[in-house]
Amino acid sequence: MTIEIRRAADIHRATGGWFDAAWHFSFSHYRDPDRLGIGPLRVVNDDRLVPGGVWPMHPHADVESLTYVVEGRFGHADSLGNGEDLQPGAAQVMTFGPHMAQHSERNLDGDRPLRFLQFWILPDRPNLDDAVQQHQFTREERTDRWLTMMSPHGEPGLDLHQDARVEVARLHGGGRLESVFAPGRGGYLLVLEGQVLVRSSAGEDTLREGDAVAITDMESLTVVGVDDASELWLAEVPLDFEPHGIWARTSA
Repeated sequence: MTIEIRRAADIHRATGGWFDAAWHFSFSHYRDPDRLGIGPLRVVNDDRLVPGGVWPMHPHADVESLTYVVEGRFGHADSLGNGEDLQPGAAQVMTFGPHMAQHSERNLDGDRPLRFLQFWILPDRPNLDDAVQQHQFTREERTDRWLTMMSPHGEPGLDLHQDARVEVARLHGGGRLESVFAPGRGGYLLVLEGQVLVRSSAGEDTLREGDAVAITDMESLTVVGVDDASELWLAEVPLDFEPHGIWARTSA
């Protein structure tokens, strides 16, 4: 199967009083051997924090932890001394080498929830230096087109240490976007808001907020807007890769 439609109701839900999240792949205490990611894309978390809520400082290693702010004010802090206030449309790449650097996420608003995607892509080389990049993209930049937020060095967007690309789009009703996955490539499409039609070799499906499409072989996708405006997120990755560091010693 090259195309799998995943409905929002079937995605693992996690709550902690101060947060509510949809975990698309195995993460933390959630373990599903059939949901270990796609290639080096290992985590896709659709996170919501209550007003003032905080993910406290915690470490990672040998991964790039990536963030896209959907709604609210995202407060970033890390053990490198950085502190940021990111608005909707902002993207961040935090590179974690082998030294267990730490970061935290905070809802900077006291009266509005925060929603953000946090996803992990494993790097294609070991022993990276800890670093942070971020950029505030505009709504206009992603309206009725795919905006590349992250890609390999030398291509548009923030730099990734992997042959992967992350795109977002705001698609109006009747608008159409095309994505082609070459042999050996796969990806994951997530509807953040609204309703779209997705056409592929498997036929046509209607996707709503929280629904996703997993692509694991050569494929062409056409996405057509249904609502006045739909928000989309897409990651495109190699299917074969070599894990490094702690990821070379674990299957999840």
